[in-house]
Amino acid sequence: MTQTSLPSDLLRISSPTDLGPVIRARRREQSLRIDDAASLSGVSVDLLSRLENGKGSVRVDKLLTVLDSLGLALMLGPKSHPMMQSASIDGDR
Repeated sequence: MTQTSLPSDLLRISSPTDLGPVIRARRREQSLRIDDAASLSGVSVDLLSRLENGKGSVRVDKLLTVLDSLGLALMLGPKSHPMMQSASIDGDR
């Protein structure tokens, strides 16, 4: 079995404060204002702001909707998997 190397743009997120800057950066890469991104995602500006700032709780379905609208995906796997071990932690980028 061949082991594939992990693309350098994949991150291991361990807290909401790790996730927020990634979402904000992706929105800005697409030159979207927060209100435009919220509208495209079908969520409130308040929810997207809380998500980007790592504050408050956000329902998983809303998180997945925002990620999808920004062209991001959430992947899960065992921490022990080699690809997970090689994923950079957000602060290591």
